[in-house]
Amino acid sequence: MSMLPTITFAKPAPVKKGAALFVAAEGDDIGAVVGELDGEGVVARAASIAEFTGKAKATLDVLAPAGSAASRIVVIGAGKADEAGEGDWRAIGGAARAALAKEKLVTLSPGEAMDAEALAAFAQGWLLRAYRFDKYKTVKNGKNGNGDNPVAQKLVIQTDKASAARKAWEDAEAVARGVMLARDLVNEPANMLGTVEFADRGKALEALGVEVDVLDGEQMEKLGMGALLGVAQGSERPPRLLVMKWNGGKSKDKPVAFVGKGVVFDTGGISIKPAGGMEDMKGDMGGAGAVMGLMHALAARKAKVNAVGLIGLVENMPDGKAQRPGDIVTSMSGQTIEVINTDAEGRLVLADVLTYANQTFEPRAMVNLATLTGAILVALGQEHAGLFSNDDTVAEGLTKAGEASGEKVWRLPMGPEYDKLIDSKFADMKNVGGRNAGSITAAQFLKRFVGDTPWAHLDVAGTAMASPAGDFNQSWASGYGVRLLDRWVRDVYEG
Repeated sequence: MSMLPTITFAKPAPVKKGAALFVAAEGDDIGAVVGELDGEGVVARAASIAEFTGKAKATLDVLAPAGSAASRIVVIGAGKADEAGEGDWRAIGGAARAALAKEKLVTLSPGEAMDAEALAAFAQGWLLRAYRFDKYKTVKNGKNGNGDNPVAQKLVIQTDKASAARKAWEDAEAVARGVMLARDLVNEPANMLGTVEFADRGKALEALGVEVDVLDGEQMEKLGMGALLGVAQGSERPPRLLVMKWNGGKSKDKPVAFVGKGVVFDTGGISIKPAGGMEDMKGDMGGAGAVMGLMHALAARKAKVNAVGLIGLVENMPDGKAQRPGDIVTSMSGQTIEVINTDAEGRLVLADVLTYANQTFEPRAMVNLATLTGAILVALGQEHAGLFSNDDTVAEGLTKAGEASGEKVWRLPMGPEYDKLIDSKFADMKNVGGRNAGSITAAQFLKRFVGDTPWAHLDVAGTAMASPAGDFNQSWASGYGVRLLDRWVRDVYEG
């Protein structure tokens, strides 16, 4: 995997080597910001010539300034620093990393504008921007397949708030590592990450204190998971149900449940997809990746909550044993489903996992994540995930968490008029409701398996993979959902 920087915190001291990084707000005197390293006023003059005003994420770069101990001085703008929030500082950290990616040693002098939380957010942005999925790039002559020399970088953040910043960074780093775990999982090719391999990755969380159980196909058959197993039957890869439990709250508290769609590759089955772009279907487990990344984050930061993450793992293939359009399967809930389209398989997997989560753990709330419909891209593009819920409090909490984390959601309607579109002539329901309102009818399908439990469905088809590059993500897989749900847990269940 990519060579990630080491980030440390220290008390202020003179910069003796490497690159010196400073943060300047709009209107700041650049000479005063840089201080003694400005020497003969070179940086201040450069700022004047370049018309650098401290605009957010703008950079001023001075190489080998005369008389300076630093090999390079970079000033990054913070905009109106007194108005900057967590997301702003994360973005600034990512932009700063982009400007200094090839430096082995960077020393940040942030000034007084940044408190401990801002410094932790800046460092998180720096770390997330540094992520690259390059494990399959062939190394030749000391270079990777991109032609770049990997750099073992160290970022030293000098601040008189070092102790508080270090504590804030422990939590922020835990979340960043969870995001990068989710990115790794979604970026992996399907020939390397199948159902069994994915479940094995989950077992690694035991080192953080997570209790991990894996159910195999025989166990799921005994539970009556006919919907999930119907998807899996066309693949040589066996199905798995990965269950991860984090017990960080009071023993009497019921857990919050997070359910992920883990289709490790989706051909569409008998209703096969067009060849163009099918390679992206290695990412059809984006919801599952987010759930595992979230469980890592909660455990690594010792979250004071009881949480359970459940992932249904299957591969959807067009084998001779694969289910056919028109087949009827019986879900774990006892409800029957007519399979109209085998490419609407994720909801079949989630139906049984939601039922299992509800019956086994009696959670106080459930959230499922899935790269479920192309229709959500038509509706929302790649800026928001679709949010559907049977509970206004849950929906409001997730919306606020999305605004705070920068992983935005947009609530779409549900109702009996949409629900009747999935009624079947031959079974209790069918797995698709036609072309119109495709994301909504998919949510209506899932709602039939959650009972009265407060629940939300996040359709992350537009945000988990192939999402636009940003200040702190240059990866095909974004890791979307980890920061959103971690923030929701903090605000609602730990606040």
